Amino acid sequence: MPDGSLEIRLLLVDDDVDVATMYEMQLAAHGFHVITAHSGTEAIDRASSEYPDLIYLDLGLPEMHGFDVLRRLRAVPSTARIPVVILTNYSEPELIQQGRELGAHDYLIKAHTPPALLAEATRKWVP
Repeated sequence: MPDGSLEIRLLLVDDDVDVATMYEMQLAAHGFHVITAHSGTEAIDRASSEYPDLIYLDLGLPEMHGFDVLRRLRAVPSTARIPVVILTNYSEPELIQQGRELGAHDYLIKAHTPPALLAEATRKWVP
């Protein structure tokens, strides 16, 4: 990072490659190291091998739902404490509540979270 601080590693999980690229470019422009995954299985593999500082997790993923990914991450000691912020288009109140009950640090709706805003807000979730 330009200021010499430690690099913050983010795992961005989204099955839409164009959306993932849009967020990835903005996050990288703000100095974050971004790792991407496009399925639930890939997300778990990447989290377990890369140990990111923060995970942005979509819910509608191939192979397994985002909540299943979150459950699995929370069940393993090596990934249980990684902050997870759900970043999805699903805005139903019951899903937001379920995400928080499963241990998500926050729940963001993509339509209300442009990439620049996400990049600016990222530091508040990183331990």
